[in-house]
Amino acid sequence: MTNIVLCGGSGTRLWPLSRKLLPKQFVKIFDNKSLFQMTLERNQNHAKKFLIVTNAEQYFLAQDQALAQGCTAIDIILEPVGRNTAPAIALACLDINPEEIVLVTPSDHLIKNAKDYEASVASAVEFAKENYLVTFGILPVLPETGYGYIHFNNNDVIAFKEKPDRKTAEEYIDRGDYYWNSGMFCFKAGVYLDELKKHAPEIYEASLYAFRQSQKDGERRIRLQDMEKIPSNSIDYAVMEKSSKVKVVPCNAGWSDVGSFDSLHEDMEKNENHNAGEKELININSSGNLVMAQGKMVALVDIENLHIIDTPDALLVCKMGSGQKVKNVVEVLNQKKLQISDTHVTIYRPWGSFTVLEEGPAYKIKSIIVNPGKRLSLQKHEHRNEHWVVVNGTATVTIDSEIKTLQPNESTYIPKNVLHRLENKGESSLVIIEVQAGDYLGEDDIIRVQDDFKR
Repeated sequence: MTNIVLCGGSGTRLWPLSRKLLPKQFVKIFDNKSLFQMTLERNQNHAKKFLIVTNAEQYFLAQDQALAQGCTAIDIILEPVGRNTAPAIALACLDINPEEIVLVTPSDHLIKNAKDYEASVASAVEFAKENYLVTFGILPVLPETGYGYIHFNNNDVIAFKEKPDRKTAEEYIDRGDYYWNSGMFCFKAGVYLDELKKHAPEIYEASLYAFRQSQKDGERRIRLQDMEKIPSNSIDYAVMEKSSKVKVVPCNAGWSDVGSFDSLHEDMEKNENHNAGEKELININSSGNLVMAQGKMVALVDIENLHIIDTPDALLVCKMGSGQKVKNVVEVLNQKKLQISDTHVTIYRPWGSFTVLEEGPAYKIKSIIVNPGKRLSLQKHEHRNEHWVVVNGTATVTIDSEIKTLQPNESTYIPKNVLHRLENKGESSLVIIEVQAGDYLGEDDIIRVQDDFKR
């Protein structure tokens, strides 16, 4: 079986932890593991291979975290733009033997009970062998209005229901024959493609064309012009609600989509005061709070039922029960065109990462980490000069036609419009401090001449 892992979405309800360039599935929230890594971990017992569908900006996050998890049997499909789940799954299934059974899972869900999950997957596989499209239903524990519902009779699906209002959700709970729609699926790759061709032929044909025009060099890259021509639609709308081959299996495995800080608080371990998050809190008559401050000392005095989320560049204070409104904060940030909705102060790159330490109108100071065996692109800048000081490791520096080696405490200067490259040929991380000076210091002031990562 192949596990198709869908890595779309930006997790706006978990801002400022989650950003566009580091969405919630890649944030290490639980025991220094990301939800993406936990997805791979629980499916390693079922899947011979993983096929990860993600975008170019998150490709190296997915690759690095998969390798850190010990997953080497992975393929990656890169979507230049998202077109929802029906095309993403189609592109993946086109890359797989039609008779192969696939388990389709989001990368940002939490499942606490591995034994019950394994039993649900085993049941789904048996139906998939009989050429059914299988969805997983979660037994609802409250009248949640943020989920779709599945009306069921044993393993048969009567109807899919859109996200209901509170009154309707309460009626579903009282009836007892409704599941939450988990967004997980199991079927043969060829069966899904046949049903997609039957019920959404425009998506099938456009996906097939895009797949045939794609290039595979390690990862499979879909061309932007082809991806944009694929109609955007979910697997539920395009196939599951129309097909006569659908079954549902219950999945009572402690499932959560971690869709807000409210649900995150429910999912995390609590102390005796029902506070979650940071272990070292100074607590004075305070309870029911979620505190995430990246190890910073936090003191709580006479407060209850708050989310306090502190990152180096942003602080969120939110009343418990209002977690769904955090997305409105991101909407305001986007309206103001503030990059703080997209990036953290630490930004990950395929060669390592950099952290902005300080910046002003005509300067920026960064800490840059280059992983062993990696190098930045051969590049130049039109608007800035750069000073590099080596802090740890050995730097191989190219400036025009000159190549030199710098040890800790040694430095160099790169004038604007001069080709240069930074490389780590060593076995330990290379750390440098970069001081930029110029009239424009944006990350788009990079002219790449050669790049190992095809950017």
